[in-house]
Amino acid sequence: MAKMLEGRVAVVTGAGSGIGRAEAIGLAAHGAKVVVNDIGTSHDGHGTSPKPAEAVVREITEAGGEAVANFDSVAGEKGAESIIQAAIDTFGRIDILVNNAGVVRDPHDVDEVSPDDWEILIRTHLYGTFYCTRRACAFMKKQRYGRVINTSSHVGLGWKGFAAYCAAKEGIIGLTRTVARDMAEYGITCNAIRPIAAWRGTKENIPRVAVNRPEDVASLVVYLASEGADHINGCVFEVWRGHVGIFTEPPPVKQVLKKDGSWTAEELAEVIPKTLTRGHSRTRLPDALNLG
Repeated sequence: MAKMLEGRVAVVTGAGSGIGRAEAIGLAAHGAKVVVNDIGTSHDGHGTSPKPAEAVVREITEAGGEAVANFDSVAGEKGAESIIQAAIDTFGRIDILVNNAGVVRDPHDVDEVSPDDWEILIRTHLYGTFYCTRRACAFMKKQRYGRVINTSSHVGLGWKGFAAYCAAKEGIIGLTRTVARDMAEYGITCNAIRPIAAWRGTKENIPRVAVNRPEDVASLVVYLASEGADHINGCVFEVWRGHVGIFTEPPPVKQVLKKDGSWTAEELAEVIPKTLTRGHSRTRLPDALNLG
């Protein structure tokens, strides 16, 4: 197998299980030296353990790759900086950052979301992606090379009971688009994926997700992390088994109302239900997961 990432150094956050684990192993299999970051928490953010990250490192090294474990949290600025510094201290550089760390909480209507749930979800997903990206880009700019791959979700497009999770995941999309523009001149790309794959908790809620594998997501990440993907920047992908797609950027406007001058509220009340929102319902909203 040709190695697409020979000599490159990668950091993968949340790499102790699931998609992150598959990404770390996939990157290492293609020659990258990998910092396997994971605090070893449960899927809903309780407890810590070094065992998940250590197990992935062991799996990589036993297969002949190079990897080190890191147990810092992405949710704080100092922790995120330490994660990136681990790559510099151990391997001398950082070429690839895969922001994957995240947690979920039980679904609640927006008026029932606790401050604690909001805080941990926004900090882990959105703050963590920002802090790690900011620090990594500071080194990548000096190298004039880098790949940043962020993890969003189809759930971010709208899913009942997941206000905080959706807010964080869509924030990551906006961050991705802007980092891509900020860093392009330095040889750095930034892209995002909306993966559809099984994790602890999804099989019961979305049975069709069970047929998808984290390794399918990892294959796309390996390619986006390679030199061959240098032309891909600011893009948002979806991926699940046998399916890789790209979202239109920016989202197209479906229909437009035009008239000479400005619309009054009364005119819009008359026209919009017959045109722009015809067929729409307060209660019948489209499913964010359109698996085709």
